[in-house]
Amino acid sequence: MAQHRYRVNEEITAPEVRVVDTQGKTIGILRRREALALAQQQGLDLVEIAPQATPPVCKLMDYGKFLYEQQKKERHQRRQQQQHQLKEIRFKSNTDTHDFAFKVRHARQFLLDGHKVKATVLFRGREILYTERGEELLQRFWQAVEDLAKLEQPAKLEGRMMTLIVAPDRLKIQKFAAEQRSDSKV
Repeated sequence: MAQHRYRVNEEITAPEVRVVDTQGKTIGILRRREALALAQQQGLDLVEIAPQATPPVCKLMDYGKFLYEQQKKERHQRRQQQQHQLKEIRFKSNTDTHDFAFKVRHARQFLLDGHKVKATVLFRGREILYTERGEELLQRFWQAVEDLAKLEQPAKLEGRMMTLIVAPDRLKIQKFAAEQRSDSKV
């Protein structure tokens, strides 16, 4: 993870800078000394945010607070990144109803945990002649998880496998959770 290093206060070398206040409004082009005096007067730091511009753009801000917010944002993004994993549920074209229900329960739990689910039907040998069975199976799978997910990729035949990808739908999951809470109170 590359950390961007900003020039702060006395580290700024440009003779003139364009100064922006804390609300993002441009104050104007000032000499470096005047800009530093203005920052000191307001109890803030002068941070060079666009050194390649002419003149360089500097913003009045609390630099410590700014760094803290940046780190907080990066941590949140890393957490979000880890959440989105693709889980795979495999079926055969002649999967029994109990096995199907068992795998659907797992898929629903994956969706509730925030993971995408890839449902795959494997065709072995001459089973490839009966792709409509796979389509029906994936259609039943979609109907079983429709209340928690949105369809990301419809059923598609790739070689000897037919796949369908569903992603968790936050609003549907919230609605489902609310229904579960109201059912448990009764």
